[in-house]
Amino acid sequence: MNRQRSVTAERLYRNDPRLEVRSAGVRTGAVRRISEGDLRWADVVYVMESDQKRRIQTEFRDLELPMIEVLEIPDVFAVMDPELIEILRATLDPEIEQHLHRKPPP
Repeated sequence: MNRQRSVTAERLYRNDPRLEVRSAGVRTGAVRRISEGDLRWADVVYVMESDQKRRIQTEFRDLELPMIEVLEIPDVFAVMDPELIEILRATLDPEIEQHLHRKPPP
């Protein structure tokens, strides 16, 4: 719904010079819903749950999707919850570093 976990991740990384970030929800009624434009823009999409990945793959099945990584972070946190921030940093920092150092295919 783009209200807690994704918003927190966006706030944590929006001023990181290595990245450009956006957050969006996958359900109808999300504060900001993911769009085809978001998916065409992104190099990598991080979702919090496997169901979110399936929803994107189903809804946008005719689109060439970017890599979608599942973080498996449960929906039990408030925005900017210190434990959520710790989990996001521990999970995303290594992912970001790995992505930045991948070599593009020849």
